[in-house]
Amino acid sequence: MSAEATNPATPGPVVPTAPRRKARPRIDLRRLGRAALLGPAARGKLPDAIGHVAEAHRAHYPDADLEPLRRAYVLAESSHRGQMRKSGEPYITHPLAVTLILAELGAETTTLTASLLHDTVEDTDVTLDQVREQFGEEVRYLVDGVTKLEKVDYGAAAEPETFRKMLVATGNDVRVMSIKLADRLHNMRTLGVMRPEKQARIAKVTRDVLIPLAERLGVQALKTEMEDLVFAILHPEEYAHTRELIAANAARPDDPLAEVADEARAVLREAGIPAEVLIRPRHFVSVHRVARKRGQLRGADFGRLLVLVNEDADCYGVLGELHTCMTPVVSEFKDFIAVPKFNLYQSLHTAVALPRARTDSPGGTPMAGQVVEVLIRTHQMHKVAEAGVIALGNPYAPPSEEQTASDGERADPTRPGWLSRLLDWQQAAPDPDTFWSTLREDLAQDREITVFRPDGGTLGLPEGATCVDAAYAQYGEDAHACIGARVNGRLATLSTVLRDGDTVQLLMGQDPASEPSREWLEHAHTPAARIAIQRWLAAHPEAGDTAAGEAGEDGWSGAEAGSRGGAGEVDRPAGPPPSPGAADGTTGHSGAVADGDSRSGPGPVTDAPSARPGAADVVVDRPGATVRLAGCCTPVPPDEVTGFAVRGGVVTVHRVECAGVARMKSVGRAEVGVRWGDTAGCRVTLLAESFGRPHLLADLTEAIALEGAEIVSATVAPPTQQRVRHTYTLQLPDAAHLPALMRAMRNVPGVYDVSRTQHQGPDS
Repeated sequence: MSAEATNPATPGPVVPTAPRRKARPRIDLRRLGRAALLGPAARGKLPDAIGHVAEAHRAHYPDADLEPLRRAYVLAESSHRGQMRKSGEPYITHPLAVTLILAELGAETTTLTASLLHDTVEDTDVTLDQVREQFGEEVRYLVDGVTKLEKVDYGAAAEPETFRKMLVATGNDVRVMSIKLADRLHNMRTLGVMRPEKQARIAKVTRDVLIPLAERLGVQALKTEMEDLVFAILHPEEYAHTRELIAANAARPDDPLAEVADEARAVLREAGIPAEVLIRPRHFVSVHRVARKRGQLRGADFGRLLVLVNEDADCYGVLGELHTCMTPVVSEFKDFIAVPKFNLYQSLHTAVALPRARTDSPGGTPMAGQVVEVLIRTHQMHKVAEAGVIALGNPYAPPSEEQTASDGERADPTRPGWLSRLLDWQQAAPDPDTFWSTLREDLAQDREITVFRPDGGTLGLPEGATCVDAAYAQYGEDAHACIGARVNGRLATLSTVLRDGDTVQLLMGQDPASEPSREWLEHAHTPAARIAIQRWLAAHPEAGDTAAGEAGEDGWSGAEAGSRGGAGEVDRPAGPPPSPGAADGTTGHSGAVADGDSRSGPGPVTDAPSARPGAADVVVDRPGATVRLAGCCTPVPPDEVTGFAVRGGVVTVHRVECAGVARMKSVGRAEVGVRWGDTAGCRVTLLAESFGRPHLLADLTEAIALEGAEIVSATVAPPTQQRVRHTYTLQLPDAAHLPALMRAMRNVPGVYDVSRTQHQGPDS
């Protein structure tokens, strides 16, 4: 569990070592316990100081054994005796307050026991071995998980390495983070005694790290209070203004929320649905956000209605009754019961419009069109919504039926998908600073989406993730070989932003030399993807500036393809070589072709000589006419063709489905009958579209050569969004081989389409 550390005295990582601690003498736990028992509580009796904790705990667990709590308090009180907080209170008040917070949220006995002891190893002479002896391995693990690393050992890296250690421990037992969140909440409550600059520093870490973790673990009760405390420290003027708005609203004689609540109670009572209808005030930060979004606040903006029922089905029954008897705002409906949020949250969200104008502003001005938000959930859902993972109890206990799920993010609610991904990428973070900054960036992405794999499995990704992120989430560093993707069955670039519910098929190259490009960093949003790409680029600096869309060692751009004489002259595999002879194959008899130059695509084209005729023979019903195959559709046998007479007595031959045919007819060109002659050979121009990868050109030209075709000319356009367009003018010995040639080209890894060119320029 030890994290990689950086020694401030020597740059670069060092071998991970366990944190060193000052040598501490072993203490007599019996003596400490006996001293604590001499206080107000008799031996064996629950000390008065933890009476509130026990009461809150028994409210959730009526049959809970309180003996571990008694023993933990005795040890904690004895160990912390004489220590004082900066506020002047005995230090034991802090672990007591933290434990009470957790007890009220429904934490089980083991968590509360560790909470009482959470500072003993860090601040007293108690050791982890002694905690294990007295309370067992689970309590020892939880206490160790929240124990800070010492600055004397880690220097400036102590804080980030402490959080790394804590998150790794949380990966095995989420109760570690539950204790840390409650610990930070109580510290934030009592932060007023600190210097302003220290208050601000602690508040910023709370804002950037602890609050997002509370949100992801679903502990809304802790998250909302920490948000308000941070708001008050970092934005005191806005906090004061928000406080005034809330006070002014509370002083109003009428409350539109109360009226709607009464109406809802009457509707549900008449429908026979047992339900509890509550008014749930917004916390300070929520009011501030609504004010920034909507401007002037109205009475209904200061809270929401919460409807609690017993069964899942009752939630939908309540929804139907409210929508029937009130005016629903359809755009506000969300079903988080059928599709829970990634942090276990379940509820129905809806909104209803007030039926008439109400006089509810502080000045008595009528305001119509108010909307009241309504949350509908069961009592159990409400418990999880407030306490999140704390409400799940002991993760070591056998899972309930709800927790035994199919493959997906929620199969193990104590080890959610986002946490697994965080634990994966933190291992690759090269130093504490990178970990700390990346952690904050990762936690700032507070919304998640779920995308589906073709095999039915799922990937959880942050909102805004791309196919690059999906590749590294599924394949890790093997994603370096990814060459493209299909999203919902359609080809997509790796930069494509994914949406919740998309199905993603990742296309992996077969070439072991496939590699990422620096451009991928622009499209990578997850830390796992960014760190993996950065590590590869750092290890291959010579390739860092080579886009993956460029053809690796072949290294062609569109201009280079022409200047170097075509694909047949660069890394061309063995095959029929170009033969000398005229490239255009012009003859004067009726069975010949006047111009085989089917140029298409970007960049210059260089014709290589060929001994064969430029294209297949065409018989034309106009003896002595010069025949030219149209470059717009490049007809080859056995295409159905037609001809048109153009300037100079030339007949151009088109495929009948070519768009140029309609254009020629519209301008009055005379149609001439044409048909294919006996010569089987032909010249054709093909457009191959592919994802970029190394050696792609070599593989394509080899596939062409193996089919017996000769490359007359070629162009390769510069890569765009990981895609590359190749245009080849090819000489085939037999036109009947064209379908097989196109199939062979499509079978080259990375090539997703091969088509005959359809140049749309004017034919003259």
